[in-house]
Amino acid sequence: MTDPILKEKLDKIDRIRLADLPTPVYQLKRISQELQKNIWIKRDDFTGAEMSGNKVRKLEFTIAKALKEGADVLITAGGIQSNHARATAAAAARLGLDSHLVLSISEEPEVEGNYLLDQMLGAKITLLCEDEGITLSEKMKEVAEEYRQAGRKPYIIPVGASDGVGNFGYLNTVREIMTQEEALGVRFDAIVCAVGSGGTYSGLYLGNKLFKLDRKIVGITVSDNKDYFMKVCASIVNETLASLDEQPEEDFDFTFIDGYKGRGYALSSPDELRFITEVGMKEGIILDPVYTGKAFRGLYSEVQKGTFDGCGNILFIHTGGQYGLFPKQGQVAEVL
Repeated sequence: MTDPILKEKLDKIDRIRLADLPTPVYQLKRISQELQKNIWIKRDDFTGAEMSGNKVRKLEFTIAKALKEGADVLITAGGIQSNHARATAAAAARLGLDSHLVLSISEEPEVEGNYLLDQMLGAKITLLCEDEGITLSEKMKEVAEEYRQAGRKPYIIPVGASDGVGNFGYLNTVREIMTQEEALGVRFDAIVCAVGSGGTYSGLYLGNKLFKLDRKIVGITVSDNKDYFMKVCASIVNETLASLDEQPEEDFDFTFIDGYKGRGYALSSPDELRFITEVGMKEGIILDPVYTGKAFRGLYSEVQKGTFDGCGNILFIHTGGQYGLFPKQGQVAEVL
């Protein structure tokens, strides 16, 4: 980083250590040969077992803020197989806090995958049917008020911990990547990730800007579309800049790629699951069906289309989520 004052500001941000860092980076040899492009992967699915994936990086900052405010119960939300909700429950248990998860459902869920782990980690769970006419955010506020009435100190963590505080997780990951580039003797021309709630992409984008790296930061959307994420990520980035007493950004050069959401968020097609299986057989890596499977399939396809021409080394962020495969085991078995 060229600005020592900015570096000092970043180092002073409250943080607790939860993740196993740094996570490894290595080249995917067979896929690189197939695509005639150097494809690398950063294994953020190695951040821990119970807290595996990208969410724990964000929670290191979000929960630090919660503890500073005296919180004794963490409230968050997501889908029934939310990786973020499971990671929050695990972090709370490790730190001696209570957790309360608001999970959206369309039908009565099986107790499996992340939902099983949520319960094993001691989380209190509220199931919210999609047709109840109330949002996850509104329900979390109701739950928080109930805790306050009982004399507790709740802290609401937004979906995916994707806000200006959680954004420091992947802003700092850029610093980690810079160190790994130096050790490997490689410069990554593009860094690619799945975009589900916006926090991972926003952190990478802002880190790239603040450290003046001039990398291409590419997000492959797996839930909403790029128009939606243009607004969401702009808000997250400027919230982080405000906390650093930096001027807000007005002209964002985000790069989002639509077209790989498939049937919809967390819904899988046989082709997507077949692709995940093929990657596993070629590289010994298991992608998840909600985020990394769709995003890496998007990267693979876009390289073939020429979207990444001019990028010699491409780094893909594996954000975890493999527990989400187990509820889809029947579907996966059909493509084997």
